[in-house]
Amino acid sequence: MTELLIRWFIKNHDRIGDASVRTAYGSLAGWVGIVCNLLLVAGKLAVGFFSGSVAIIADGLNNLSDAASSIVALAGFKVAARKADREHPFGHGRYEYMSGLVVAVMVLLIGIELGKSSFKKIILPTPVAFGLWGYIVLLASVLLKTWMAAFNRSVGERINSLTLQATSVDSRNDALTTSAVLLAMVISHFFHINLDGWMGLGVAGFIIYGGIGLIKETLNPLLGEAPPPEFVEYISKKIAAYEGILGTHDLIVHDYGPERRFASAHVEMSSGLDAMISHDIIDKIQRDFLENDNIHLIIHYDPIVTDKQTGCIRAWVEQQVKAIDERLNVHDLRLVQGRHHMNYIFDVVVPPEFEIAEAELRKRIQEAIQQGDASIHVIVNIDSAFVDTPM
Repeated sequence: MTELLIRWFIKNHDRIGDASVRTAYGSLAGWVGIVCNLLLVAGKLAVGFFSGSVAIIADGLNNLSDAASSIVALAGFKVAARKADREHPFGHGRYEYMSGLVVAVMVLLIGIELGKSSFKKIILPTPVAFGLWGYIVLLASVLLKTWMAAFNRSVGERINSLTLQATSVDSRNDALTTSAVLLAMVISHFFHINLDGWMGLGVAGFIIYGGIGLIKETLNPLLGEAPPPEFVEYISKKIAAYEGILGTHDLIVHDYGPERRFASAHVEMSSGLDAMISHDIIDKIQRDFLENDNIHLIIHYDPIVTDKQTGCIRAWVEQQVKAIDERLNVHDLRLVQGRHHMNYIFDVVVPPEFEIAEAELRKRIQEAIQQGDASIHVIVNIDSAFVDTPM
């Protein structure tokens, strides 16, 4: 069914990298959510009011919030697809993340309200009369929500959309909570035990728990989460594969929405290589990432001396630094001869949440390099790693 809908409603559906095609995927998912959830709202509210079941009514209101969430997600895709302008030179892609956050907050609020009404039903229970249509509507809801979870997960993974992946989780939760309500109906029917309020409270707790998780997940890209290690490794290896590149460091990745990534990196190249040739290699790398990965990459050129003596000193310095902590990385080593001393100038990159204070680390590095030799001056700059660099 998912593939059939995609073929019917999305032109050029295999061109995922095309912004208009991606928006079409988001619009399709939004309309599917709106139509399906409104059908469930009508069925559940009708059955809930006639039977007097707060659990079924709450489940229907939950679907109403899902329909509203689909509208928000649909609007988010539309706004995110707008082109960059003077006020937003990096585009509007983060609106999609914001719509996902709105969906998550709405899920949380519905759970809280459902918990309040269910608690009242526990304190003041009322008779519940379940009929055949109640079982039919709830069973149909479980089946439909299970399909919607699979549909949104498939589309969300295909276009790398956190909003749709959050919607998929919400649909899965709905299928589970409706199953719980259906189970309570069966128990009440055969054993004459009124579990309506308790089941409604359980559904509320499940929704609240899921809402909190969704809020955390959708907040991360807005706050600036670290890129996945495999993505960092891909960029690093691709840059290093070019002829003339001796090393790469200081990689920073900025996420301005799905398929809108900007990155910067430093590359080490031999100082003996002609500057025009080095510049041409860097241009090729930047074009490659833009054309094939849709990543706007800016590269800073670091010339390094590659003679044997400097190479040996560089290897020794790296060994001394890593003896302090294996996670430390050295780059940009320069040897500058003074009148009576030699300056060892280099940068050390520390991982996030590094335990040793910067001043203490600098002192330990200087002592490890100098080893009591007054003719060696160590000038070390401490850098912070903004990505999880593969070792």
